[in-house]
Amino acid sequence: MDEIRALAEPLAGRRVLHLSATAFGGGVAEINYTLVPLMQDAGLEVEWRIIRGADDFFNVTKTIHNALQGNRVDASRRALENYEAINRDNAARLRPALADADFVFIHDPQPAALLRFQAERHGRWIWRCHIDVSRPHRPIWKYLRGFVREYDASVFSLAAFAQPLPHPQYLIHPSIDPVSEKNIPLPAPEVDAVLDRFGLDRARPILLQVSRFDRFKDPLGVIEAYRLVKRQHDCRLVLVGGAESDDPEGVELSADVHEAASHDPDLLVIELKASQRVEVNALQRAATIVLQKSTHEGFGLGVAEAMWKSKPVIGGFAGGITAQIIYGVTGHTVNSVEGAAFRARQLLADPGLRERIGTAAREHVRQHFLLTRHLGDMLALMATLGR
Repeated sequence: MDEIRALAEPLAGRRVLHLSATAFGGGVAEINYTLVPLMQDAGLEVEWRIIRGADDFFNVTKTIHNALQGNRVDASRRALENYEAINRDNAARLRPALADADFVFIHDPQPAALLRFQAERHGRWIWRCHIDVSRPHRPIWKYLRGFVREYDASVFSLAAFAQPLPHPQYLIHPSIDPVSEKNIPLPAPEVDAVLDRFGLDRARPILLQVSRFDRFKDPLGVIEAYRLVKRQHDCRLVLVGGAESDDPEGVELSADVHEAASHDPDLLVIELKASQRVEVNALQRAATIVLQKSTHEGFGLGVAEAMWKSKPVIGGFAGGITAQIIYGVTGHTVNSVEGAAFRARQLLADPGLRERIGTAAREHVRQHFLLTRHLGDMLALMATLGR
């Protein structure tokens, strides 16, 4: 707290604007939901605004998102013109707030072009990239880079994500709020009440994955791994997810997941609203093993959430998951369905191993991935850029 106060003192009264694509669901919203009021409490004037756009806009931004994560997909000239037009409209709508801000944080690709249409530039503009851009599809990155290069700085979640840009780049790990509804300790009766509501019990081990229905999160691969584990261990799989407002592909994948689960009574698919944080908390606390089998991942805060609850996590060897999981110490990272199934079987067979990994996982999160560290990093960034 002393460090945070010292960093915040020279920034007192500075105006900060965060701009993102959605207010609910996903890591950006999870972070801003608690980071923004903490920055206000530290003495800054902070506002968080959401850009507006129709389905065609979010369709093209999803294409850009997938391309930045390595998919060889391209957007049509018409789609990119629409992307720019929506950013131009949002720039006009938000001009008073943008003009007064000392620091503007633009989150991810959706509003990245907005700076191009800001006629009078007052404060420092920072592009905050939350996704894995370590191996982007070059034509799309070249297009987006034309907008990003105009910023004063970029912030990435991992050093491996940094790209050649003509401005300073900074590394800030995302974080979790340990006293949010999703992470605060829950009494056993409250956890049991949530399990009863979903028809679950503790008689058999529960494998759990909590993430939006996105092909990069590989929910279908999790189902395959569970079926391999099921041959040796009588367990259940719970997939918690849903489609986000800026992800049209999520609806299609949700149907595929429900179809894959339709003939197995031990496979439960739960679609929760972003506001149902207590339910997520309870399910994570009831789980025996938590999976996050992503093939690409910006950071994957669900991993830190489960580790904070002393759960052994099996994650994909991707993006920020590798920064959170110390292999064999705070969890396991895997590259395949078979690898995930092998580690799950190993953990199910050894309760002592599960306990040791869970204890180490919680301590690792306490030291590195809590919101107070994140707030200090953000204040240090603004102090540096404001000189």
